[in-house]
Amino acid sequence: MKSSFKIVIVGGGTAGISVAARLLRKSQSLINEVAIIEPASKHYYQPLWTLVGGGAAKKEDSERSTVSVIPEGAVWIQQVASMFEPKKNQIILADQTVITYDYLVVAGGLEINWGAIKGLKEALGTESVCSNYSFENVNYTWETIRTLKSGTALFTHPASPVKCGGASQKIMYLAEDYFRKSGVQQNINVIFGSANPAIFDVLKFREALEKVLDRKEIDARFRRNLIEIKADKKVAIFENLDTGAEEQVIYDMIHVTPYMNAPKFIAKSPLADENGWVDVDMYTLQHKKYANVFGLGDSANLPTSKTGAAIRKQAPVVAENIIACMRHQQMDKTYNGYSSCPIVTGYNKLILAEFDYSKEPAESMPFNQAVERTSMYILKKDLLPIMYWNGMLKGTM
Repeated sequence: MKSSFKIVIVGGGTAGISVAARLLRKSQSLINEVAIIEPASKHYYQPLWTLVGGGAAKKEDSERSTVSVIPEGAVWIQQVASMFEPKKNQIILADQTVITYDYLVVAGGLEINWGAIKGLKEALGTESVCSNYSFENVNYTWETIRTLKSGTALFTHPASPVKCGGASQKIMYLAEDYFRKSGVQQNINVIFGSANPAIFDVLKFREALEKVLDRKEIDARFRRNLIEIKADKKVAIFENLDTGAEEQVIYDMIHVTPYMNAPKFIAKSPLADENGWVDVDMYTLQHKKYANVFGLGDSANLPTSKTGAAIRKQAPVVAENIIACMRHQQMDKTYNGYSSCPIVTGYNKLILAEFDYSKEPAESMPFNQAVERTSMYILKKDLLPIMYWNGMLKGTM
């Protein structure tokens, strides 16, 4: 196997594949000179899992083989990256193979830490404990929602960075809508226990979502961080982040958004900041210490939401700036922190939140996007997956 490349990309998820496709489209000289290090044999379009958990999509539609999304001209190294040696321009694989590069792109995503909440890992997928963040168990979310006839439906959001920060509330809105449509809503108390101080960071969309909470009569409890589940007793224990006190909530079903953190092989490397994320310039996405290293996606320490929409704007910046460096030109592409969260508020209803580093709306549609619209639900359900598979991963959008 070839072991030296002009560009090595660590991570074959959304970010890594998108950057590779763009690089290969821009330069024929990079054919067989772009390597993607990715151990997984499957690639997932994870935004669909919200709809799967709500009974509105099939999880099989979110899955494709990794080999089918590797861009033509890229070399797929199906191995685990275990160590970075940026001073030597080297990556050490798990089998101790050494891969060298001229330029490195770190797109390693993040790790879901199922063990951070006591009792979650053991109970997940059983006893009405569910999570849309698990492909293996996402169908159990729908089973749990559709069989609940009374009691308390509890949804949580943790005190950690998460991918798709709105996912914890999207499934809650779908569940409430299903309870209402099936005639059991009056028998069910929906509670949202979130470590965040509010339902959303951007004021315009926060105000709109607060109205949704009021309309759906959802009991939103902020600054509450789930720390333990006692599944046999159906008890959730939260820490009140303002007082430090523990609070118990008795539930009949619980949907958990788990803790997430930087991958360990990144966190322990010279590329990481003090919190374990790849330490890059927030505008150029170039590493702050190593000029031939770039980072994007969930593993980067960018002060914006970790979403696929953010990656769609980051990928062209990384590709263009690497090409500029290779040609000894000045980097002139910058990322403004754009991110987007299509917040499903019910079946056929969606608020499309778009914003940037300033936490101000950065709307792309010619109308008020803080209004729930069926057209935007159709965009998420039917159009965005097509754009993902046939556009974003091909480097054309």
